[in-house]
Amino acid sequence: MAGNAQPAGTAGSIDKEALRRKYAEERAKRLRPDGNEQYQRLEGKFAAYAEDPHMPVKPREPLRDHVTFAFIGGGFAGLVAGARLAERGITDVRIIEKGGDFGGTWYWNRYPGAQCDTASMIYMPLLEETGHMPTEKYAHGPEILEHCQRIGRQYGLYENALFHTEVEALEWYEAAHRWIIRTNRGDEFTAQFLGMGTGPLHVAKLPGIEGIESFEGKSFHTSRWDYGYTGGDPFGAPMTGLSDKRVAIIGTGATSVQCVPHLARAAKELYVFQRTPSSIDVRNNQPIDPEWFADVAQPGWQKRWLENFTANQAAGPGASEDLVQDGWTDIAKRLRARIFTLPPEKMNPEGMMSAFEDADFEKMEEIRRRVDQLVEDPETAQSLKAWYRQLCKRPCFHDAYLQAFNTPGTHLIDTGGKGVDRITETGLVAGGKEYPVDCIIYASGFEVGTDYTARAGYDPVGRGGVRLSEYWADGMRTKHGIHVRGFPNMFVVQPTQGANLISNIPHNLTESGATIAAVVDEAIRRDAAEVEVTEEAEQQWIDLLLSGPGMMIGAQDCTPGYYNNEGQEPGPKAKLSVGYPAGAMAYFKYIQDWRDSGKFDGLEFH
Repeated sequence: MAGNAQPAGTAGSIDKEALRRKYAEERAKRLRPDGNEQYQRLEGKFAAYAEDPHMPVKPREPLRDHVTFAFIGGGFAGLVAGARLAERGITDVRIIEKGGDFGGTWYWNRYPGAQCDTASMIYMPLLEETGHMPTEKYAHGPEILEHCQRIGRQYGLYENALFHTEVEALEWYEAAHRWIIRTNRGDEFTAQFLGMGTGPLHVAKLPGIEGIESFEGKSFHTSRWDYGYTGGDPFGAPMTGLSDKRVAIIGTGATSVQCVPHLARAAKELYVFQRTPSSIDVRNNQPIDPEWFADVAQPGWQKRWLENFTANQAAGPGASEDLVQDGWTDIAKRLRARIFTLPPEKMNPEGMMSAFEDADFEKMEEIRRRVDQLVEDPETAQSLKAWYRQLCKRPCFHDAYLQAFNTPGTHLIDTGGKGVDRITETGLVAGGKEYPVDCIIYASGFEVGTDYTARAGYDPVGRGGVRLSEYWADGMRTKHGIHVRGFPNMFVVQPTQGANLISNIPHNLTESGATIAAVVDEAIRRDAAEVEVTEEAEQQWIDLLLSGPGMMIGAQDCTPGYYNNEGQEPGPKAKLSVGYPAGAMAYFKYIQDWRDSGKFDGLEFH
């Protein structure tokens, strides 16, 4: 299929072979041999990009003390773990955070329009415990940041916290059964227990475009938004500083989808440089009605909502009702409807994969038709259509992004999958044409496919002097995605090798926090100096993980992106970047039963 030719067909009649060819052609345009190496960090000659625009660094003396529990990362992972520990009476907790306050990604990402892509009722943790009612179905960034601060205050997590502090080294001190923690602020203190929840969205990256350092105008990454230059604020005040400016934004992922409508209204001229369009489905954000919420918010309500959302994405019959009713549950409901109408002879893996493809083709055709309905210029509309399966890249949901391209002065610069050619002192060159601009905004995202220790910025040294990077040289090895053999009293908080629920990351973190608190409480109750997963239990968990179907998103035949290692062969480590074979809902039930039993099978306390 050449040029902009579009596969014919409606939801009921789709030329599947034409679509497969189109998908393959579009993928081929975007493949590049450098993979993740095409990006560069906010360091070295770009170090100024990484500075905190929100809060000055306060001088303080280095610490030389001891705490019961130290946690690296002050986002949802650290806040939930700290809260669950506090609920068990373990309050000697120190959270170490490189930002100036709690919030993690919501501390840094204050670009205009920032909001959660998963419904607030299940995305924002500890709503029931704090008594907070989200104001919208999809809360905006300032409200989520405020909620993080609310959790910190309610559970007394500010008292011991170290902000604007980055861990540089971790070492297990065998003789004293504790961890030594060293930071970039000269701290050297110890902790009996250590948690790590640095998250996947904290190492910002810039595109490796030729001449990027030569631009003489204003430039910044979206996670370091400069309201001093643009005017406005995270609450939505108009960006009056851009009224006479020509602005370029590079990237059309989730961040750009949210901030482009605001830039389109504010800038004299806006140039959106696109390599690959996002799929943009309906969001339909609405205020939350207090009377309705009062009826919903009965004891245990958030757990019910979390479980309902996860169950509605299961391959089986799922929940009897859909409480959340969003784009994620719509994907799953379509798939279930297809699978459960299969004749018995096709109720097999091949038949189910075919049903999955059919459901996806129909959904993506709807999303592409929506572009035609909303975007006035036919050429722009064609360029904004996503030619890949919906879960090949992060699905986006927005009610103003596509319409922003109808705004006078807003221009989509589609690069046909190649990206910007180079940056000059005065602008950008794409497709051989130069676009002079006053400001370049990099919506280029964060590192995802790099090694864990590389992203963390430290490499824990465990028992016998073994580094985590060495132990994980052939891939991640844990039990539950939390416990690592040879690294006693250390806990990892992230989705992989646990539920691996990608559509709602906080659900993973909530369960991990509860599990860690239960284990630490048990260790203290037993007066145990150490708790560690046994070699046998860790291997059994790895064997169980490898018995599953592997990752269901970001296949290698997808268009390149962080879901599939930028289209490059991920190597043998990827086979361990999976979740519980029976699915997320089954994992959450399993881990709750595991910790509630009080046996803590697979761990040894001594």
